[in-house]
Amino acid sequence: METSARLLRLLGLLQVPRDWTGPALAERLEVDVRTVRRDVDKLRTLGYPVHSTPGTTGGYRLGAGAALPPLLLEDDEAVAVAVGLRTAAGGTVAGIEETSVRALAKLEQVLPNRLRRRVTALGTATETLAGRGPTVDADDLSALAAACRDHELLRFDYVAADGTPTRRTAEPEGLVHTGRRWYLVAWDTGRDDRRTFRVDRMRLKLPAGPRFVPREPPEGGIAAFAQRGITSGVYPYRARVLLEAPAEQVGEWVTPASGTVTDLGDGRCELAVGAWTLDSLGMWLGSFGVDFHVLEPPELVEHLDVLAARFGRAAAASRGAGITPAERR
Repeated sequence: METSARLLRLLGLLQVPRDWTGPALAERLEVDVRTVRRDVDKLRTLGYPVHSTPGTTGGYRLGAGAALPPLLLEDDEAVAVAVGLRTAAGGTVAGIEETSVRALAKLEQVLPNRLRRRVTALGTATETLAGRGPTVDADDLSALAAACRDHELLRFDYVAADGTPTRRTAEPEGLVHTGRRWYLVAWDTGRDDRRTFRVDRMRLKLPAGPRFVPREPPEGGIAAFAQRGITSGVYPYRARVLLEAPAEQVGEWVTPASGTVTDLGDGRCELAVGAWTLDSLGMWLGSFGVDFHVLEPPELVEHLDVLAARFGRAAAASRGAGITPAERR
């Protein structure tokens, strides 16, 4: 193998997150260990921070350096990055749209024709509906992710759902993205409880505070905890409903951000959901077009009678109002 091609092959191996011994690299590259050492030195002179650990259990690993070196991507990785950049250009993170477009242009310039055609076809056939909801700052997301990774205490101002401003101190555990919103799951030290915070309502106080010892994760993991909080925890009315429909069918109507669907295994499923009013909760459940039974709360059962009477009066009034079929159309 020519030296330049061998260096690229060696770089590709080192980008796999593991420690490579000299003999293992030599076997992959079909050279001797001395050549591997020389090639590693060449990569270092090109700016690639290749770390080495001596001894029989040691090896080589590509680390982080002061400058960003070129990356080697497999075909599917390159397509995934291009798709991600296209999505970011019209997503919910503010301030990275133009940067994403520039990075995508650089990537597409060097893509092989077979991959460029795939990425171009996807971009041509796809349109993004621009959302009108709040966006989050890219720097805030990076700071939150770093605090989660390094287990650093966070201080921030927060605006609750009812508009009340508060000041919080929390131990960040993880970020969750629903497709429309970014959420932080963290242990609120002031309330001695785990909470879910909307990132667009946070105003960080940087730098982050001292490190903390991570707690046991919540049951089901960070994403499951956030889903429970998003779908019902923040609402004044919470309901559990038994739907006479399979979970796969209900899952087409209910997103992870709007409710939690549990498969009961007998062609039925249970839905946990929350709402601001009993009216909206009853109307939404009725829109599914399937029979259901309210497990809780009792107030929802009583309010369904109110809704049924209201619709009955509307139907009776419409029949007796003398409205012709043409006017209905």
